[in-house]
Amino acid sequence: MSRKGVKLLVDSLTRSAKHFSKSEVECLVNLFDTLVARASSQFAGAGFDRTVFRDTLHSAFGMTDDVVLDRVFSTFDRDNSGCITVVEWVEGLAVLLRGTLEEKMKYCFAVYDLNGDGYISREEMFQMLKNSLLIQPADEEPDEGVKDLVEIALKKMDYDHDGKLSFADFEKAVREEKLLLEAFGPCLPDIKSSISFEQKIFRATPK
Repeated sequence: MSRKGVKLLVDSLTRSAKHFSKSEVECLVNLFDTLVARASSQFAGAGFDRTVFRDTLHSAFGMTDDVVLDRVFSTFDRDNSGCITVVEWVEGLAVLLRGTLEEKMKYCFAVYDLNGDGYISREEMFQMLKNSLLIQPADEEPDEGVKDLVEIALKKMDYDHDGKLSFADFEKAVREEKLLLEAFGPCLPDIKSSISFEQKIFRATPK
């Protein structure tokens, strides 16, 4: 891409990814280029694949859960191309690192809504919780424990009592108790790893 093209891209991303300054966007575009160079060539430099994405989030934020990472990838990959473009990368990180509560609620809900139908069903809660919980002692039936947690979550969050969570249910529950934002699995970086990532990537960035 020409220098002028890069400048136009950075200007556009600074407007769309509201939470980053122009110099920070430049740093993220540089990181994107580094990651693309690592990726398989099937996307012809247009982006990077699921493997590079997962490796990056693992090393940057300590996110290790394969199911959650796959869902985060799908949430970033808005056009379902199997490839993270520079726009998806910068705009996704804007929410992940500096998003408002509203933005993070929409993001977490999308991660947990496995089939994209606009609801988090009992089955989806079960899959996410079963995956994110530590294996229970051998003398217990782990699935039963997970089912109990699903019922507890529904009792607390299902305000319209239809046996599934709409975004309105999820939003109301999280606004009342912010810890419920990641109720069905950790899909946001913790504060320490976010700060560490920003310091590393933006360290040469004048504020």
